[in-house]
Amino acid sequence: MAASGKAQAGGRRTIFITGAASGIGLAAARRFAGAGWFVGLADIDVKGLAAALEAIGADNGSTHRLDVRHRSAWKAELAAFAKISGGRLDVLLNNAGVARGGYVETQSAEDVDLQVDVNLKGVINGCQAAFDLLAATPGALVVNVASVAGLIAPPRMSVYAATKFAVRGLSEALEAEFARVGVGVRCVMPWFIDTPLLDKARFSGNEDLRVSLRHQKVPVYPVEDVSEAIWAAVHGKPRLHHLVGGQARQIGLLNRLLPGFVRTRLRREMEAM
Repeated sequence: MAASGKAQAGGRRTIFITGAASGIGLAAARRFAGAGWFVGLADIDVKGLAAALEAIGADNGSTHRLDVRHRSAWKAELAAFAKISGGRLDVLLNNAGVARGGYVETQSAEDVDLQVDVNLKGVINGCQAAFDLLAATPGALVVNVASVAGLIAPPRMSVYAATKFAVRGLSEALEAEFARVGVGVRCVMPWFIDTPLLDKARFSGNEDLRVSLRHQKVPVYPVEDVSEAIWAAVHGKPRLHHLVGGQARQIGLLNRLLPGFVRTRLRREMEAM
């Protein structure tokens, strides 16, 4: 699907966001568009994209139907975006993601493949497809949205956590690789965030993740916390890892200082279930 709309970047700084129709992607689109950036909104949800473009203003962005699993789609949509942006791509925000929960032996082959293909392969596809545009834009950045589950792997989220650990590792490698062409890399790792993902993921049975977290009294942070963290990652001092949410920062510190304690606590929580 070619980019929709007739808006042009007009020399503005540009950002291309996957998973832009809702949640973190939409919040980031609002944040950057509000600051004068031109936003490429990419998602598989066509109706959601239309609503997102309306939310940020039709002159402030373009919409791109993109399934991040397909390399050919990446190439086509970034080429369309480049025509609008004058060949400029200041930030690639790899945000699209899916989550499926449950014990690993209960997860279907389809759910396993979907998480790996979207959460990990989709990010790799984006970094490869956008490389030339990023390298041609002075000061360009890649921002990969991982998760605190890429730092601490919760039980019943094994495959999801594996993909997010991989995104964190990919980001660390690319930070060094991309430096040779002047492109920076940031990795944002939020705690549980109030997005539609919580309503689609399940730890077990028919109980969605949002309900599970409420029962366990686990804090859930507003989506604007992540969009502000992304903005800060782009505009602040060069730093690879960005934990979002007080709980994420706390467990990140514990994991760094007392990793054995964290693993023991996770095992005991499982035994108590």
